[in-house]
Amino acid sequence: MSHPEQHRGRWRPRLDRPALVALLFGLAGVVYRLVLTLFTVPVSNSDEATFGLAALHIGQGREHPVFLYGQHYMGMLESYLAAPLVAVFGPSWPVLRLPMLALYAVFLYLIHRLTRRLGTPWFAAFVVGLLALGPERVVRDQLTVVGGRPEVKPAVLLMLLITVGLAVGTVHRRRLAIGLFGLLVGLSVWSDWLILPYLAVAGLALVWAVRRELLGWSGLLLVAGVVVGVAPMIVDNLRAGPGEDSLSVFREVSTKAGPQPPWSDRVRGGLLEGVPLAHGLCPVDGCGRWQQWFGVLYPVLLLAGAALAVLAYRRAAGAPRGERSGRAAEALRGERVGPVVQLALIAGAALTLLSYVRSPLAATSPLDNARYLSVLQLSLPAVLWPLWVVALTAWRGTSSVLGRFTGALSAAVLAALTVTTLVITVLFATTGTAPSRTEERQARELAAALRADGPHEVYGDYWTCNRLIFNTDESVVCGVLDGDLSPGQNRYRPYWRQVGRAERPGYVVEVDSPMDRRLRRLLADRADATPVREVGGYRVYHPDTPVRPWR
Repeated sequence: MSHPEQHRGRWRPRLDRPALVALLFGLAGVVYRLVLTLFTVPVSNSDEATFGLAALHIGQGREHPVFLYGQHYMGMLESYLAAPLVAVFGPSWPVLRLPMLALYAVFLYLIHRLTRRLGTPWFAAFVVGLLALGPERVVRDQLTVVGGRPEVKPAVLLMLLITVGLAVGTVHRRRLAIGLFGLLVGLSVWSDWLILPYLAVAGLALVWAVRRELLGWSGLLLVAGVVVGVAPMIVDNLRAGPGEDSLSVFREVSTKAGPQPPWSDRVRGGLLEGVPLAHGLCPVDGCGRWQQWFGVLYPVLLLAGAALAVLAYRRAAGAPRGERSGRAAEALRGERVGPVVQLALIAGAALTLLSYVRSPLAATSPLDNARYLSVLQLSLPAVLWPLWVVALTAWRGTSSVLGRFTGALSAAVLAALTVTTLVITVLFATTGTAPSRTEERQARELAAALRADGPHEVYGDYWTCNRLIFNTDESVVCGVLDGDLSPGQNRYRPYWRQVGRAERPGYVVEVDSPMDRRLRRLLADRADATPVREVGGYRVYHPDTPVRPWR
């Protein structure tokens, strides 16, 4: 990656050309996302606002939540990362998202380091270039504070780099490194269970690399690290009532009753919609047929990547087992760790995809749920490596006529992947940000109007309430109602109770929404006499007496 260079008595690192190109790609990706962050693109929502309100409460010392308010399975690590910034600068979307931007930069750095270890320097630069691009679906998963994915991806990459370093002998404080591996596992389990397939294969890779060391103090440090990382989750579950522990709640959420779509529909939704969306090949509103080709190719690339890794592992066999010295066995482990990690990345992607297509949501709502496949970016180096190897071999002229044809086809696939991602990114950056900016402006107008003129205790729908509370720094408090004006999903119950005690609460509803029409019917002859004003696509009602039909 770099070479030492003496300059006026100092030794300074000098980047080689591939590393410099990767650095430029990475800086472009970070600056692009910084601009989006400053303009609050993608648009904020009440889920993200709930994390922001938790960060506000943490920074003020009012609350120390383990899980997202109203849940028992989504960890709050992102809120704790944002809490110091929110405490200093106050609640705002750019401030809330800045830690996610930092995590993205760490992700790029770590995947570059790992890809150089597993492949070649130019291939690592190519992977960073692809990951620097990002249409809405991709940057939404990277920048918005909605739990889990931005932090667990760097954690897995660091685990795999630790494994590689232990195998090749470049890690000197081996026990501390193994303890750090365990801590990352524990934090990832607490943060987001979607990463469990990758944690499993990363753990197997570690066991392969240092299985003898794990029988002593290193193994104890590994377990201790896991326990420390997952301790908040353990403590919360020990206090939870029957059926309120994380496993019970997650099982209930994951197994909704109703008819199960056929496997063919779930596989089609997972491969043809989910995989291209997760890799930035489609706009957020769905994939055209010409953009679904990568989903069809993806299982083939997984198989090819696995076969290539197995071949590389077997070629590193060296001397027969009985003739190897201890040093030779260590050298052999260092040669084989690359293929082992590649197999781990392939297996992690396959298990994640299999887990996703088991869910009916893969068939019934593939656009909304493609976010659950964003962790597949971890496996991009292993998935694209066969295409790179075949294309490079053909370019060097060391293959047959069939090999050169296959190499040209592989190069065409890599070029098509790059061009498609670039086109979708440019379209989003130039024309796709306007709706987000318009919606965000309307939300700010509503918050400013209520903050200045009231009412300060209001009812609204789920997607209005917590965003409104965050935008007003809790000077306006909102209770969630469903469309029929019955109590809705109030994640933080103190807000609901505060609005419930108000003598004259207001009502914030979208213009001509079902809630708007229902409210006017309940107001009956008072509707025309009730103070009402329109702000940013919303109607704000402030009746003399409250309308609470659930009472």
